Amino acid sequence: MLIVFVRTFIIYIVVVVLMRLMGKRQIGQLEPYELVVAIMIAELAAIPMEDKAIPLINGLVPIFTLFFIQVCISYINMKCLWFRSFMDGNPSIVVRNGKLDINELTKARYNINELLEQLRVKGYANIADVEFAILETSGNLSVIPKSQKRPATPADLNIDTQYEGLPVPLVLDGKIQYDNLAEVNLSAAWLVNELAKFSITDVKDVFIASLDTQGKLFFQTRKEQ
Repeated sequence: MLIVFVRTFIIYIVVVVLMRLMGKRQIGQLEPYELVVAIMIAELAAIPMEDKAIPLINGLVPIFTLFFIQVCISYINMKCLWFRSFMDGNPSIVVRNGKLDINELTKARYNINELLEQLRVKGYANIADVEFAILETSGNLSVIPKSQKRPATPADLNIDTQYEGLPVPLVLDGKIQYDNLAEVNLSAAWLVNELAKFSITDVKDVFIASLDTQGKLFFQTRKEQ
């Protein structure tokens, strides 16, 4: 039993590390060759876990081989346009200037019901509201609405807006993020003093605290729901 546990643990760690090294894509964003590699690795990892008679190395070598192949293909993809087009394919414009492109739908083997469903998911129930719909190589549908149908923006209304940027997390789950404090040129003492203004004496009581680009401190304690 201990042997099975150790073999499973080793294979799990190896597969997680290799999948992490392959990139940050979500499953729905994998290119075809990446999905094939992920499926094959899962199958190869299961074999030595199920059969103790198979040496562990016999399962690890094919996994590392697939990892090497995937890394090589990804590197060539970045350097060679024709190879990228061959491996990943090209985006298909299935709605162009508000009209369905039936030829592109046929070539992509993408039926009208799937298209309508994805348009509804994106918030467009009427094809007439869509200027372009592009079926990406990952299978996701990108929708560009007609200018009259898009939500109004401050630029459309000639309204000046301030720069927002990203809030910087200063406390996460009761732990001070010292690197983030240094990034905004602040100290832990400053943070403690600011929290003390709200009668918070222990940083461990803070579930999250962040600072926006306007200098406003947001926080929530563990007791707040």
